[in-house]
Amino acid sequence: MSIQIKEMVLFYFVCTFIFLSCTGNPPETVPETNVTYYQDTQFVMGADLSYVNALSDAGVIYRDSNGVQKNPYTIFKDLGTNLVRVRKWHTPSWQTSLYGGIKYHEAQDVTKTIRESKKAGMKVLLDLHYSDNWADPHKQETPKAWQGLTLSVLSDSVYQYTLNYLQYLSAQNLVPEYIQIGNENNGGMCYPIGKINNNQYKNFCMLLAAGSKAVRDFSAQSQIKPKIIIHVAQFQDATWWTDGVLSSGVSVDYDILGVSHYYKWSEVNEFSGITAAVKNLINKTKKDVWVVETAFPWTTNSKDSYGNILSAENIPQGYTTTRESQNKYLEDLTQAIIDGGGKGIIYWEPAWVSSSLKDQWNTGSSWENATFFDFQNKAHSSLKYMTKKYLF
Repeated sequence: MSIQIKEMVLFYFVCTFIFLSCTGNPPETVPETNVTYYQDTQFVMGADLSYVNALSDAGVIYRDSNGVQKNPYTIFKDLGTNLVRVRKWHTPSWQTSLYGGIKYHEAQDVTKTIRESKKAGMKVLLDLHYSDNWADPHKQETPKAWQGLTLSVLSDSVYQYTLNYLQYLSAQNLVPEYIQIGNENNGGMCYPIGKINNNQYKNFCMLLAAGSKAVRDFSAQSQIKPKIIIHVAQFQDATWWTDGVLSSGVSVDYDILGVSHYYKWSEVNEFSGITAAVKNLINKTKKDVWVVETAFPWTTNSKDSYGNILSAENIPQGYTTTRESQNKYLEDLTQAIIDGGGKGIIYWEPAWVSSSLKDQWNTGSSWENATFFDFQNKAHSSLKYMTKKYLF
């Protein structure tokens, strides 16, 4: 073949390539490089979904950001959630007047949440409140079945209750990977016996130790060996609280210190302060630190008459009550936790949308403006913080 013919053939192929490139045939899709699906062993991207079963029973239908009806557990998995937190109460008999019987946040309901979470491919954090009702910094009521017990008998009750439920879950191959011994125990647990009075932590820590021992004894016979979390609300209280636990004279065996962080109630809100607080707690306890509860409102509006807990006043300067700002705040908070050496963030009740569900105070939700869904229960397309590529 002559040089001239070779040049003509080459010219033909070049022109054909250019023509085909401009005909509207889509180029090969390039994978998005800034998306990361984290393993819980690297960093926990969690969601507390304790309300989901009750809301589904109340007729709530969840949709993904494209408007497609989906199982809510699947929606959260697709968002990047790698761990589901679920609370368990002892015997919430007060529900009988609301629902005709005990239905939610007890053994069977919690078991369903664990099953659905694992089925969707997520790990589980079981949050044991050791109460028949909400346990928080203001209220730690002893379960009715345990009231009037001595400290030693109460400690044994905490141990047996924890061990028995784990054995029940084990029989169904539903062992959670993480166990939280108590919830927001700033003042102790199981009042009055376990209440912290005059900076005396011994009784409280004996109850903590009983719960953690049950987990360790169970783990000795289990393939899944749950890690243990203890929990305090707000960074401004975490230092003195951990000092009290460490100096109680009782050895409390745990793996992770969990801290609630809500702007509304926090005195540590600058991200540099959060980073410093996380770093300080790690140095003090020699344990991993997670933010196990947080939230951010995406609107000031409401769908029902149940007054919302969070408002525009409950967000930091520089942020707004929009979906995009909700995501941006969570990105910034997550990076601040990572910068301090923290290992996880869990969003509290991102699926508690408005519905016909009643609780002790009203009907609907006091949190629908801080969920991950709009008022038609469609997931926000702006939610990217769980899959953002963070700097470790």
